[in-house]
Amino acid sequence: MCGIAGFIDSKNTKENALKNIQLMLKAIQHRGPDNSSVWQSENVTLGHNRLSIIDLHETANQPFEYLDVVIVFNGEVYNYLELRNELQKKGWQFRTNGDTEVICAAYKEWGEQCVTHFVGMWAFALWDKTTSKLFCSRDRFGIKPFYYYNTASGFYFASEYKAFKALDFFNSEINNEQIKRLIAINIVCYKSETFYKHLHQLLPAHNLVLSNGKVSIYSYWDVNLNQRNTTTFEEKKATFQQLFSDSIKLHSRSDVKNGICLSGGLDSSAIASAYSTVFPESEIQSFSIFFEGAGKVDERPFIREVVKKYPNIKPYYLSPSHNDVKDTFERAAFSADAPMIESSFISQNLLMKLAASQGVKVVLDGQGSDEYLGGYLHSFYRIIGSKIKSGSLFSAISLLQNLAQREQFSTKKNLNFFLKSFVAAFKNEEEIYRLESLKTKAITGTVNIELETKTGNKFNNFLYHLIFTTTLQTILHNEDRNSMAYSIESRVPFLDHRLVEFAFSLQTEDRISPQAETKYLLREGLKDILPTAVYERKDKKGFVTAGEAEWLNGPLRFLLEDNFDALEILNSANAKHLIDEYKSGNYSNSKLVWKLANINYWLKNLA
Repeated sequence: MCGIAGFIDSKNTKENALKNIQLMLKAIQHRGPDNSSVWQSENVTLGHNRLSIIDLHETANQPFEYLDVVIVFNGEVYNYLELRNELQKKGWQFRTNGDTEVICAAYKEWGEQCVTHFVGMWAFALWDKTTSKLFCSRDRFGIKPFYYYNTASGFYFASEYKAFKALDFFNSEINNEQIKRLIAINIVCYKSETFYKHLHQLLPAHNLVLSNGKVSIYSYWDVNLNQRNTTTFEEKKATFQQLFSDSIKLHSRSDVKNGICLSGGLDSSAIASAYSTVFPESEIQSFSIFFEGAGKVDERPFIREVVKKYPNIKPYYLSPSHNDVKDTFERAAFSADAPMIESSFISQNLLMKLAASQGVKVVLDGQGSDEYLGGYLHSFYRIIGSKIKSGSLFSAISLLQNLAQREQFSTKKNLNFFLKSFVAAFKNEEEIYRLESLKTKAITGTVNIELETKTGNKFNNFLYHLIFTTTLQTILHNEDRNSMAYSIESRVPFLDHRLVEFAFSLQTEDRISPQAETKYLLREGLKDILPTAVYERKDKKGFVTAGEAEWLNGPLRFLLEDNFDALEILNSANAKHLIDEYKSGNYSNSKLVWKLANINYWLKNLA
């Protein structure tokens, strides 16, 4: 895991280019503290900060030259050993033992389609000396970031906003539309847009080629939403077990100490259980956050069940105090590169700090499965809505009754859920999100959201956009910034593309059962290795915090003591009124007030 930066600028002198790349690399030094190097040739400059994970020898430092190509690479290609063997049979030779050289040889063998052979996460830029072409690529799900910025004379790229902001010619005009989307629908990423009007991100599963001064961008992969798996449920369970086990094996490859972020929920417990089953003799450390007190989230009972079943796991716990939150706020806000959308960002930042304190450089985390296995409650709106639209009213009511019983809905909540499902029956995904954004219209005005219909299956269309347009892109942004703030490589085994492709071939009932059990195939497929208490869990917790209101009223009270004049890009009168109500004791909109306070802080201090 590393930080990359570079540019092709026809008007740069070599000295000025060196100055600028050093500024960019210094701004993202936290991403790679083990080595920092630069490669220059005419108007091409490539820079790299290295976090040594695989092949720790200095010969694997980057920028890395292989025959007539030079690469700067952030991420891991987990199947590099298999690809190396395949490429050796084709005559390619290697002098290092890592994955960077394998990418270069794969490019020489397969050209730009080399990325379709990779299992992993990556963002890289490769300069081809023979064709004078810059070939850039981002992994299938956007786990690793890649931003780019165009000037009149050049093309610049880097891993974080900070690298561009270090340049005195960077145009830092704010993208007001993205501020509005953050407030309305809780996303920090939207397609190729960022919080800066002139800074763009390369989309997941896309390649970018710069040749003869022209940029071309194209998709190299997408999920097939029309495939259908007709095997039995038992066969599907066996396939899932195999794919997940293989993903754990690949994601565990490293030459440094591994750790696990363990919440006690189904996903992280599945990773810990599978890791311990695959590597029973290997000790691994787990890291967990908890909060004690009435109404707080403390999942240690479930975590202890995992540790009890797998004694090779050595647990570490942290219960953040108010002082911890206050002390880490500035660092977390700086790391975020964007306004902190929820208080959970700070909890995750503290979790990564805990892992770093134990010398861990790689952690496995459970992000991703909710988005393709139906882990969120609002999946049911689409499923029940589809049943209503198709005329299967009895089936729709039965599923809702099972859900209501499981979630212990009140009569009012049950009716509200049915009404929302009815709306979902006759609205497409874009229309549903537009309706959702109306809740904050008094502050944001109309919000621009475009979600194309990828398939007639409402559930799959919803999940597709969770992955590529909305929720997951924000989760991965936060995961990357928090882990790299402490020079930790975070790996997400659920986002092996083979698992995702398999999941989208399943029937809806394989993922959400008629009894309203979410992530059904995951739960049943890993039943034999999960602790019973975790397997039987029906509730779902997000990343735990003490809550926005507690922190705004306590250690982060200073966020509310500002005049909020930076919110002029919004309806500032309505925003200030909402904040004044909060100060007067109305905490019903604490999550929205949190966002407004953090947007104000970011615009004034970090933008």
